[in-house]
Amino acid sequence: MSEIEIVQSEYHSNGRAAPFYAAIVDDPDNNDTKLIIMFDEPDYTAVLSLDALLDDEDITPERHRSRGDLFDDLLRDTLWYPEGD
Repeated sequence: MSEIEIVQSEYHSNGRAAPFYAAIVDDPDNNDTKLIIMFDEPDYTAVLSLDALLDDEDITPERHRSRGDLFDDLLRDTLWYPEGD
């Protein structure tokens, strides 16, 4: 997987539910922008094509085939454990 660029990320405390990070990333391998939802527990990461959501209002699995585990491996340290924290 090529290096992906984090466009924006924000922590969400989420009330009484589990906190999470939401991130928008550019994925050069698929020429697509992704919406990543990453919870504090490792391997709890959802990946959706932001392009498919915005352009087609499509949430079907056929349009959202990215593997959450790969994005979890790539982004968890950056989002949940940035340097100095």
